[in-house]
Amino acid sequence: MKNKTVIIAEAGVNHQGSIKLAKQMIKEAAKAECNFIKFQVFKADNLVTIKAKKANYQKKFSPNETQYTMLKKLEFDFKKLKELKRVSEKKKINFLCSGFDIEDLKVIKKLNLKILKIPSGEINNLPYLRYAGKNFNKIIISTGLSKLEEIKFAVQTLYKSGLAKKNLTILHCVSSYPAPQNETNLRSINYLKQIFKCKTGLSDHSMGIKIPTLAVTVGAEVIEKHFTLNKKMKGPDHKASLNSRELKKMVEDIRNIEKIMGFSNKIISTSEKKNKFHVRKSIVAKKNIQKGEKFSVENITCKRPANGISPEFWDKVVGKKSNRNYSKDQTIKI
Repeated sequence: MKNKTVIIAEAGVNHQGSIKLAKQMIKEAAKAECNFIKFQVFKADNLVTIKAKKANYQKKFSPNETQYTMLKKLEFDFKKLKELKRVSEKKKINFLCSGFDIEDLKVIKKLNLKILKIPSGEINNLPYLRYAGKNFNKIIISTGLSKLEEIKFAVQTLYKSGLAKKNLTILHCVSSYPAPQNETNLRSINYLKQIFKCKTGLSDHSMGIKIPTLAVTVGAEVIEKHFTLNKKMKGPDHKASLNSRELKKMVEDIRNIEKIMGFSNKIISTSEKKNKFHVRKSIVAKKNIQKGEKFSVENITCKRPANGISPEFWDKVVGKKSNRNYSKDQTIKI
């Protein structure tokens, strides 16, 4: 990464599951002179339980469908991701992916990507963090929904797993869609830089381009921002995304920024607390488990929602004997 602000155009799931739209997004991000185009790699079967409800911001379109049903339509397999990477290389924009499960990270690794983006929801996912720290040269991690102690947990895990300290970038983030401007707290960017002695930036979900542009004045070295080809398309993230024109304007403005005030701390904001249950994960049965059977990597996994034991206590669960029968996706209790 160069000294100037690195700008990541977050395609996310705004491609609607269409490879054609995804390719067009790559072209628009390249035209806006962003440094990276980023897509999400996931399998709904590994990310959420079948009956996991949507967060409130996701309910505007198809309010009765589950997270699983919504996400299943938005998956890209390895073949499609490889094609998108090829298009990115042709357009001379770096290709970046975030993953939500170890299997996703294996796909990203297979794409020969040296940089991994870790989404906010996985910041306390111990087995995931260990795999990421061991297998990727550079990591960018978002910190939405997180207290300082939780960020320290993630950072220490990544370092212990093999990530070099010089290769970590931490992004301040408010995981609310859209994020209210009065909860932006841009001073958290420099605060995190002072605490962790690494590159910091902003993964922004506010409306418009003012906040990400001004974030550079408080030390942001990386800016990540969702964008879409059409804000009127059906989907959870279009409303809080920039269109192509705004994306280009943001890139231009970031090169000539002004200051903004905020708080020098890191908290879980009021508006994002309601999303924590839906975004965080619990330890659940990977398959049917019999009473007396020991919990292991073979029979337990981590899935949304956060209605049980947090993945950060993975080591306390593995090796214990089950005191009852469990069916697949059932929340583990010890």
